Amino acid sequence: MRIERKMEIVMKNKSKLLTFLSASLCLAVLAATTIAQTAAPAPDQTPKPKRINRAIELLAEGQPIYYTGSHSGTVGTFDQGKQDAQTWADYISYDMEAAPYDIEGLKAYMQGLAAGGPTRTGHRTPAVIVNLPVRGTDEETMRANSWMVEQVLATGVHGILLCHATTAGAVRALVEAVRYPNRMQGVGQNGLQEGRRGAHGAVTAAKIWGITPAEYEQKADVWPLNPDGEIILGVKIEDKYGYANREEILKVPGIAFGEGGPGDMSLSYGFKHGDPSLNEVENTLFAAAKVQHLYWLGIGESWNSGRTDEGIAAGIHSGLMIGYDEKTAATGRKVTNRPQPY
Repeated sequence: MRIERKMEIVMKNKSKLLTFLSASLCLAVLAATTIAQTAAPAPDQTPKPKRINRAIELLAEGQPIYYTGSHSGTVGTFDQGKQDAQTWADYISYDMEAAPYDIEGLKAYMQGLAAGGPTRTGHRTPAVIVNLPVRGTDEETMRANSWMVEQVLATGVHGILLCHATTAGAVRALVEAVRYPNRMQGVGQNGLQEGRRGAHGAVTAAKIWGITPAEYEQKADVWPLNPDGEIILGVKIEDKYGYANREEILKVPGIAFGEGGPGDMSLSYGFKHGDPSLNEVENTLFAAAKVQHLYWLGIGESWNSGRTDEGIAAGIHSGLMIGYDEKTAATGRKVTNRPQPY
């Protein structure tokens, strides 16, 4: 009897243990399912971009933008592009001013971006803005080197920055080189002529944008001159010659953003480190840009209010719309209450 009683107790304990383990397993599965559902949104919750160009999308919503990139250049390979597809930045500054002009590398990089996408915001690729090696010294120089514009755009990039923008003629020549001939917004204003871009690059660029060549030709125009355009152009005024012509340069239709290069500007004027005259020059450029409603780079820069949290906020409140590095972005996005995902 005692043995039978013991066996009965053992069996009851086993039954209780199995019930407990079964209940625990169910709870664990339920918790894991809940976590998985929270971490991985359903397909219909995936962000749906409003535009191809993330930088334009944000600026049109009144949100400042933040970039990554270096004057030493970007590694122009497919693998690097695939890795950079998930960047924290709103756009990638791809330098070919001081870095080598390597169009095959840029092409491979853009293909890698497309392969590594979509981005965290649902865009096919991050926006890419290329710093051209040609300088904006005069109209003749820009026209003679417009082949660079054709080749760069054919890789599927989303914008161009003209360094050492010195004359309005050079800037107009850039805008005309970027645009197709059948885009008429702004033609006749401040001497702007119709576009001069050829058709052949549309096929390769359209593949990166994920649209047809015909759609690309419709969308590949300069914003905000064309409200539906997906290409953004900028000027970098960074010497005393460009500074003297700043008002005419910044009036050219088709330019959306710009910056003053404090390093080269200091060299041009002979300013010593910490010379307050540089701040005066940079702030004068910023004031002229605001008159033309251009988006200006300088959030967190020393010539403005610096890269502290307070300085970043002050720069944004002053009207600056572009900043550099991840720390500036993290602070700035909170200042403007930017909706996630970033």
